[in-house]
Amino acid sequence: MKNYIDFVADASWNTLKGLWVTLKFLFLPSITVQYPTEKIVPYPRFRGMLAYDAELCIACGMCVRACPSRCIALAKAAPPPAPPPAADGQPAAPAVKAGPKIEWYTIDYGRCNFCGLCEESCPTKPKAVWHSLDYEAVFSTREEMVRRWKRGDGPWGTVKRSADAQPSAISDQIHIQDMPVRK
Repeated sequence: MKNYIDFVADASWNTLKGLWVTLKFLFLPSITVQYPTEKIVPYPRFRGMLAYDAELCIACGMCVRACPSRCIALAKAAPPPAPPPAADGQPAAPAVKAGPKIEWYTIDYGRCNFCGLCEESCPTKPKAVWHSLDYEAVFSTREEMVRRWKRGDGPWGTVKRSADAQPSAISDQIHIQDMPVRK
């Protein structure tokens, strides 16, 4: 009989301890997030999906050389033609030297391991390639994992929906930078 009473007392005590934990958290504010219209913004040093700015890129190729998984490729734009000499025999005025620019840039998210070496090696200030705060992306085909940028494209690039389709802008993904910060 004593063992039975000890067992009931011990079980009652453990039940009260569990209810105390529940009672403590019952009156705290809610932490529910209304996904997908509301997302939690991660810490600033979080390494999410890579974003790219073709206007800032100087086509140095440092990110391509630094990438251990070889998921980045780029092509430099052809240099502008030399200006014709002046009609009076004088040499033409020197053209303003703009650094090399990019023709196209691709990142294969299927191969990327999000190590951050491409961002660290980028010499531009601000960085032309950086890890965004996006922690989710949905791809339905292998071709959608390869993003391509040309001059004038946004930071998320374009994607081919199939092997023979034309590249189209990313429109069906909500990016964390576009979401209001949750307090």
